[in-house]
Amino acid sequence: MAAALPAVVAVLALGLWAVSAVGLKVRAIDAANSAAIAAARGEDAQAVAAPYLPEGATVAVSEDGDIARAVVTAATRPLGPLTPSMVITATAVAPLEPGLP
Repeated sequence: MAAALPAVVAVLALGLWAVSAVGLKVRAIDAANSAAIAAARGEDAQAVAAPYLPEGATVAVSEDGDIARAVVTAATRPLGPLTPSMVITATAVAPLEPGLP
């Protein structure tokens, strides 16, 4: 039992790290979707995406023809400073509403 305990702790820590990273990815996807839809409607994409944004994330919105594109990027360390850092990115697109300038 004493020999297996470090392996159990390592697997548990890896599982927590993965769950935390997936949760952050879901928040980034929600923020990108909200920002793209808001940009397509002509609204302030930053303000609409703000409640969904992970801490320290950035939103970049661009228009390509008749499509609004939002990219959310967040650098994070899911379980604190002892774990490796990672960059989470989510992209969403939405067609521009007709009649917008």
